[in-house]
Amino acid sequence: MTFNPKTAVQHYLYRLAMIRGTGAATAETSFYSALEALLNAVGGTLDPHVVCNGQLRQQGAGHPDFGLYTLDQCDGETPKHGQGAIPARGVVEVKGLAEETWLTARTAQVTDYFERYGLVLVTNYRAFRLVGRDAAGKPVKFDSFVIAATPGAFWDMAAHPQRSANQIAERLVEFLARALLSKAPIARADDVAWFLASHARDALKILEAKEAAALKPLRDALETALGIRFDGEKGEYFFRSTLVQTLFYGIFSAWVVWAKGKPTGMFDWRQAGYILTVPMVSALFEGIARPTRLGQLGLLPVLDRAGGMLNRITAADFIASFDAGEAVQHFYEPFLQAYDPALRKELGVWYTPPEIVRYMVERVDRVLRTELGLPDGLADKRVHVLDPCCGTGAFLAEVLKRIERTLREKNDDALVAGDVKEAAQKRVFGFEIMSAPFVVAHWRVGNLLAGIDAPLDGDKHERAAIYLTNALTGWEPPEKPKEALLSFPEFGEERDAADHVKQDAPFLVVIGNPPYNAYAGISPGNEAGLVEPYKEGLEKIWGVKKYNLDDLYVRFFRIAERRIAKTGRGVVSYISNYSYLRGRSFVVMRQKLLESFDKFWIENLHGDRKISEYAPDGRTSQTVFAIQGFSAGIQQGVATVLAVKSGKQTEQKAVRFRNDLDAAKADDRRKQLLASIDDPMIDSRYEIATPNPSNFFSFWPRDIGDDYLGWPKLTELT
Repeated sequence: MTFNPKTAVQHYLYRLAMIRGTGAATAETSFYSALEALLNAVGGTLDPHVVCNGQLRQQGAGHPDFGLYTLDQCDGETPKHGQGAIPARGVVEVKGLAEETWLTARTAQVTDYFERYGLVLVTNYRAFRLVGRDAAGKPVKFDSFVIAATPGAFWDMAAHPQRSANQIAERLVEFLARALLSKAPIARADDVAWFLASHARDALKILEAKEAAALKPLRDALETALGIRFDGEKGEYFFRSTLVQTLFYGIFSAWVVWAKGKPTGMFDWRQAGYILTVPMVSALFEGIARPTRLGQLGLLPVLDRAGGMLNRITAADFIASFDAGEAVQHFYEPFLQAYDPALRKELGVWYTPPEIVRYMVERVDRVLRTELGLPDGLADKRVHVLDPCCGTGAFLAEVLKRIERTLREKNDDALVAGDVKEAAQKRVFGFEIMSAPFVVAHWRVGNLLAGIDAPLDGDKHERAAIYLTNALTGWEPPEKPKEALLSFPEFGEERDAADHVKQDAPFLVVIGNPPYNAYAGISPGNEAGLVEPYKEGLEKIWGVKKYNLDDLYVRFFRIAERRIAKTGRGVVSYISNYSYLRGRSFVVMRQKLLESFDKFWIENLHGDRKISEYAPDGRTSQTVFAIQGFSAGIQQGVATVLAVKSGKQTEQKAVRFRNDLDAAKADDRRKQLLASIDDPMIDSRYEIATPNPSNFFSFWPRDIGDDYLGWPKLTELT
């Protein structure tokens, strides 16, 4: 039977009311069955299952009302199992519904249980408190949840169980799940992501209940700065959800910095001030994170609980499970998946595996040398790089690493670190529209620079060239004066700086992983007919009556094409949905790309699960974005493209297409891709495509043209 939080909580309230209604209930024990049923319902959804077992036998510390066991403890094979074992998830101590003294969590009974079991969930049916150990081994409140502040208020709620369950079920079940999982080792990214996302969902519920007026100044400023509108219910939800993501991800990032320093003592979430060196981030974070503002919004208790959870992570194990520079970005997608999987899917947020990032950056570096005559590749100070949808900064970081390697190979001296820092500040640019990954990208680049002894100096207002902006607008000077942002002047400064980069930077490279979906709650600003050139003549010339060119990746192709045309030469490298390579709706797009660029290298990375694509051995081909333990990836097939505009007059267009990356498993396919970087015969892996009007300018080799399809079939000649 599928678990339904509202049904479980409704049954809990109904059962308590029924027991009370007999008039013969005791203050505490009569209600045990309702609580036990609720805990077992929630425990049955966890991995491993958690079983609530009542009336523990003597174990040297009295008789706790319930023990919380993992399923493997209940196989009954030997006396050490079942009630003879120490409950893996601690014990439950129940008090009467009217009792208040337990709230201190320091009663003699709770203290005894704590000493014996290490973790105690204390409840009086209408409120819960989880007591565990701090770093010094002393009892401390880990987490808590209150259904009703008084017995009277609780019984009023129990009298209307369905209505009350609609109000509290999700948050109560979230709390109980956290409590029942709290003794599980917290070291893996997805475990940490789930716990933090659970607290973030609590914060979002609180924020959703607040009047819009409380956040209107911040909302208006973001809309103006980004050139978007948060439309309707979806837009309002996106706005509030983004604020919560920014808040919690900032705190988590601060914890990573703290944990990597191998500190002593406890982490204080207020240490997230490290991110405040970027004025835009400072204004955004402080808009919701100042103690006075948090007090008004009711978020302080939630953040305190989240801070307590971070203090329960086995920091050394967690950090050791990642490369030092990879921890935060590995965490972002699992966090968003756990926090709001529907929003994550609608936003098209997919973590780009490092093998793909490195391959794309290395290929760009090489064609800069071989095709554009720049012997230092990305390290050449004339090369300006843009990732217009930088997310957590994977491509930016890899570009900076490539620059550092080149400089050290050329002249490994004390000036290298300074040159890399200068590149991060002045010619390696990132744009991002979502504030949470924007925070992460700044952290990531800052961490990289600190690792080579070239840290950004917050006191001098140094920052990486990463901007919170809508990459699809602002490329042309505005027709009328920009709206001032008096309440949040930092937002206006960020917008103006981003627009200056868009309009004046001489980009030679555009690289990245464009988003795959548009979000219905956001109305973009004026894109000045961005993709209209890709629609010219579709119906009249090509007979294409139905088409969809609204996917975001198409708009980002147009941005890149237009921006490189302005520079006069350059390179574009994207990984994206591969539908544009042969789909008829994209015939004009392909034609325009052929007019703009001289050479193309395309790698088909397969993974089209919409058509159940199969590898040569007959196994279903995974999406290349699938990462064990992190992400299942997407449904669309994808491809990488490297397009070069040499700036020289040439009639010879070359479209090379590679189709030999055919391993069924995503990690094997990524290894194939990365290994080919050092293949001196890499060009032999490509077939030559022949785009022409008869095959709708297909970039796919051996595509059959309409003339061929018009020939009579053999069966028609008999």
